[in-house]
Amino acid sequence: MPELPEVETVRAGLEGLLKDAVIVRVEPHRSGLRRPFGDLSALSGPVRAVRRRAKYLLIDAAKATLLSHLGMTGSWRIGDAPRAHDHLTLHLADGRRAVFNDPRRFGLAALLDAAGHHPVLAGLGPEPLDPAWDGAALRVALRGRKAAIKAMIMDQRIVVGVGNIYAQEALFRSSIRPQRPAGRLDLAACHRLVAAIKTVLNEAISVGGSTISDFVHAGGGTGLFQHRFQVYDRGGQPCVICGAALRRTAIAGRTTCWCPRCQR
Repeated sequence: MPELPEVETVRAGLEGLLKDAVIVRVEPHRSGLRRPFGDLSALSGPVRAVRRRAKYLLIDAAKATLLSHLGMTGSWRIGDAPRAHDHLTLHLADGRRAVFNDPRRFGLAALLDAAGHHPVLAGLGPEPLDPAWDGAALRVALRGRKAAIKAMIMDQRIVVGVGNIYAQEALFRSSIRPQRPAGRLDLAACHRLVAAIKTVLNEAISVGGSTISDFVHAGGGTGLFQHRFQVYDRGGQPCVICGAALRRTAIAGRTTCWCPRCQR
């Protein structure tokens, strides 16, 4: 599933392609994906901005905002011939089409309500790249938590946008073992972890995210951060720092790789 860097890459690409374009018609090709689309007819007029909240994309038009989630295999593209699994098309005044495609249909598209809300946005935690989110804020959120720290930083109520890939990479860079009970991290460890999360996410954004199987940008390109993985999917291979064999385990049902020497 695309994580924050992939969604931010799509957002930036879409904004460059759609900013000030005029939506003249919305054409759904089915009734919905994992949730019904609902009435999308209010989405019209100039596109003011394309924003991101957590792993959700928000296309702001003159009279409404379209929320979308890429699910496992979703993508946005501009123009070209229809393809299998095209589920939603935004027709633009200049003749172009913005198309949402999702082979596995785990994605989401719906309008925000008149107050700018949607149930999937309720209860989300802070944005990890917000300067206000720091080690002190993380330590407060983790207080009393017995679950593994990896599971906690993947909990969207604690901090948004950090999935399996970037949680593993950030924990490795901060020398924190992913199984450690979250509530036992001291302030220094929380500061290290927050700094590592920000660094890893920014690095991934700078190279267009990670393409493991299906992820593509709005322009059709792929990400490159998979070439920088230090622990993700490298179980049994040597640690890039100490040479020890990386171990593989499952935490909260997700495969996790870590170094038994470098991470404590």
